[in-house]
Parts: sequence; C-alpha cells; structure tokens
Amino acid sequence: MPITSHTPLTPYENYNISLFVEVKKFKAIIQLLKNGYIMQEIRFHGRGGQGTVVASILLAKAFFSAGYYVQSFPLFGVERRGAPVEAYLRLDKKKILIRSNVYTPDHIIVQDANLIQNVDVTKGLKPEGWILINAAGSPESPDAFSGFRLALVDATHIALENNLGTRTQPIINTAMIGAFARIMGEPSMEMIAGAIKEDISIQPEKNIRASEEAYASVNLYGKVD
Repeated sequence: MPITSHTPLTPYENYNISLFVEVKKFKAIIQLLKNGYIMQEIRFHGRGGQGTVVASILLAKAFFSAGYYVQSFPLFGVERRGAPVEAYLRLDKKKILIRSNVYTPDHIIVQDANLIQNVDVTKGLKPEGWILINAAGSPESPDAFSGFRLALVDATHIALENNLGTRTQPIINTAMIGAFARIMGEPSMEMIAGAIKEDISIQPEKNIRASEEAYASVNLYGKVD
C-alpha cells in the first residue's frame, strides 16, 4: 500500500528512516573531515583597553578574505579598562548557523599572561588545542597546560618597539593576530595587512609591521606533556 501523508508509519519504517538520516549525517561528517572543513572556534582573553575585541574582528576579516565564513563577537560584561574581557571567533568553509557563545574552543589567545592567575583560560579547550600567550618567557607552571599545545610571543615588546600605545598600555592586538596566523598557517600576512588597513586608521603601517614581527618571532613549543 502506498504511504500517504495520512498513513502512520510502522516502527520498522520509522527505524529505517532514522537510520537513513543518521547514515547521511555520518557520511557528511566524514566528507568534512576529508576536506578539512570542520568549524574552528577561537576564544580571546584580554583586558579592557588591550583591543581584544578588535583582535577578533581583524582576524575574522582576514579569514573572510581567505574564503571562510566567520563569526566574531564579544562576551559582554564589566566594560572598564583593565577588567577581563573575552571575545570569540568562529570560522568554517560553510555557512555558520550556530549562534551560541563558544564553550569548547579549539584554540585560545591570551593577551595578558597575568590573567592566567585569576581566570581559567583553558576551560573547555579541546585536547591538543593551541594556547597563544603574550609573554616574554616560559610560564611559571607549564603543567597547567598539559595536553595542550603552547606558543609564546612577546607582543608587549613588539608593540613598544613600534610605538603602539604607551609604555603602561601597549597596543598588542595586531602582534597577537600575526603570531596566531603563523600557528594556523593561515590567513596570509597579506590578508592580515589588508584587515589592518581597513579597520585601523592610526599608524596602520606600524601595526602591520608588529604583526609581521610577531609572525616571525613567535615560539611554537608544541604539546606540553
């Protein structure tokens, strides 16, 4: 008997349909894995006044130029200079439909190493995810990053050398996104520079130079055992 919209499905038919849907989903996931098109989520940690939200926007625009769909948004909270700030970035090769906060990031960017003492920056971070920290030297307790991959860049020194911000409040965000581009292998520095030129009207060339210096000098320590 042909099935019409008014004909109830038997349990067997329901099972077959559910199985068919699950198989289709599985095949789609496998294809995404083969193509390397799994969505990436990045969480930024910084303090008010460090340009944390701007960093997420600049990186989003650079990845967009590289052919990605992107989402960039901040976590709204206490908005005062020096207060902890979070921002998020999603990127994928297909349209991004999710609209929630980022709870299990693939990678994190820490613009102020002192935050590590008071904020659980690794919360939800996926195993072997990259942790990029603005720091002049190795962290005091590397065991806190066990199971993750660690990268350090002295973005503060780079910013000061390029006269970005002040000695007490250096502008480090462009250096941080340059270092992150080196970690990920993309976007290209040309796209980073394009995003900086588009969004930063004050000293764009110095900001581009800072991103390039961070790209060249970031230390990739790899997985912490």
